Amino acid sequence: MRSMTLMACAATLSMFTTAGSAVAADAIVKPLLQQDLPGIPGKEVVMSTVEYLPGGASMPHRHDAEVFVYVLEGSLLMQVDGKPPVTLGPGQTFHESPSDVHRQSANASKTAPAKFVAFIVKDKGKPVTTPVAAKP
Repeated sequence: MRSMTLMACAATLSMFTTAGSAVAADAIVKPLLQQDLPGIPGKEVVMSTVEYLPGGASMPHRHDAEVFVYVLEGSLLMQVDGKPPVTLGPGQTFHESPSDVHRQSANASKTAPAKFVAFIVKDKGKPVTTPVAAKP
């Protein structure tokens, strides 16, 4: 049972770091759940915690999924294309739609970590994260 849990965690982590790693080396991703959604064929949910170390950030990316973020600790800077950046603290939320490009996802602090839960509803078998080119 333990090896199955480790394999599931590794699979979920690899989905967060697929195709060039949109999650930076200064982020710690801990898979919590990956499960088919009963009654919604072809869809699954993936839940993870993400901790950005001080000054940490991810590269621009997209999820092609519904993404719901809940901030646990610290301060996050979030922005999707076409919308102004927002700074979020504990208890605040952020949403990304399947068409959004997540331009900024960063720890707003250079001295303290930031941690959040990501709840993602996506097509089964598709990657959680896909990198996109930085704006010129």
